[in-house]
Amino acid sequence: MRYVAALLAAGRSVRFGDSDKLLAPWRGRPLVSWAAEALAEADVAERIAVVSSPQVADILPNGFTRLTIAPGLPMSRSFRLALDHARRTGADGLLLALGDMPNIDAALLERLLGMPAGGACTDGRSRLPPAFIPAAAFATALSDHEGDFGARTFITHLPDDQLIHIAAAQALDVDRPEDLGPLG
Repeated sequence: MRYVAALLAAGRSVRFGDSDKLLAPWRGRPLVSWAAEALAEADVAERIAVVSSPQVADILPNGFTRLTIAPGLPMSRSFRLALDHARRTGADGLLLALGDMPNIDAALLERLLGMPAGGACTDGRSRLPPAFIPAAAFATALSDHEGDFGARTFITHLPDDQLIHIAAAQALDVDRPEDLGPLG
């Protein structure tokens, strides 16, 4: 199987203030580097990163193809670009991670890749990325791509048995400076 892994790292960071949250320090490294490292360890044929900041692009590990979009666009544009790339290159599936989720790891991503019908995560309250979208679901995943929703429609409609339960700490999604907590 030929899978593409995509790091969505072009967010607007509107709730974070004036600075780029993806470059904020987290455990001694830029926030985005943690999710990028997890994707770098995943068993996939290709890794892409959707970025709008040259500074974010510069700190990504080797092996990522950078797809650049204009700053300030909603997440749905990043998601669509990643999904279109996967479809255009004949991928059998797309593994999707967000650059502001520093506690995901390669083991979780491998579990998602092992779900042929697709999968996502839950912390017991919400359904959330990372997610795996098989090629058979690409058209459905693209059907609701407006606003800042990304893969939300695909994730929302997954059956419960296609969700991996993760701890709240692993589900951390940094939106505000205070989300970095004492470890930032």
